[in-house]
Amino acid sequence: MFESLLLISAAFLAGGLNSIAGGGSFLTFPALVYVGLPSVSANATSAVVVFPAYLSGTLGFIPELKSYGLKPLLTLVFISIIGGIAGALLLLVTPNDIFRTIVPYLLLFATALFAFGDKITSFLAARQLMSDTKNNILSLMVTTYGGYFNGGLGIILLSLFSVLGFKDLNLMNGLKNLLSFILSTASIITLSFADVIHWEWAVVMMISATVGGYVGALLARKMSKAFVKQFIVVVGVLMAVAFFVTN
Repeated sequence: MFESLLLISAAFLAGGLNSIAGGGSFLTFPALVYVGLPSVSANATSAVVVFPAYLSGTLGFIPELKSYGLKPLLTLVFISIIGGIAGALLLLVTPNDIFRTIVPYLLLFATALFAFGDKITSFLAARQLMSDTKNNILSLMVTTYGGYFNGGLGIILLSLFSVLGFKDLNLMNGLKNLLSFILSTASIITLSFADVIHWEWAVVMMISATVGGYVGALLARKMSKAFVKQFIVVVGVLMAVAFFVTN
């Protein structure tokens, strides 16, 4: 009963945080590890919990996506599919003890991206890569990271689009949600064949996260995003420290 309440609560809060500022995976992943899932399975299950919101987020930017152009959009979608599969396969060949060892570093990395995302994006925007080949390689690296570990994915994708020379923030957010959904779908399908996803908990947590996302959307206008962002950063650091200690 305690474990069920913990997971439902973590998913609810994660859905709310994602609606307001992002960072929901900082709660779902550690909660799944706490109740006893191996770290690789917890990471895969956490990805399932948070990915449906990417689709609803994409639908809000359909006009911008239509204006982008079919060929470059399909190129990014194709790269996202390959990256999602590659990241999932990389996760599957990573032993649980090794993955648990690197998790705190991934959490700190994702937390730093979340905390300094705006500055990182501005810094990278001034250093655009002009080669299409280099752009595609960079896109593949980012989407592979997303298939391997979901934390901080949104910030990384926004930074990627800045490097690629994007200026329209609505288009960038639309592409961020679309590519996150595509690569997460590819990753989840790949992980499903390996039977590492705890579907019973994943479904329950998805429902809770959906409700939390709706509540979060209602509260978003009343809460300070700066406060929520600071809260998420603190949670990310505490989770990283906890994994360091338990390791």
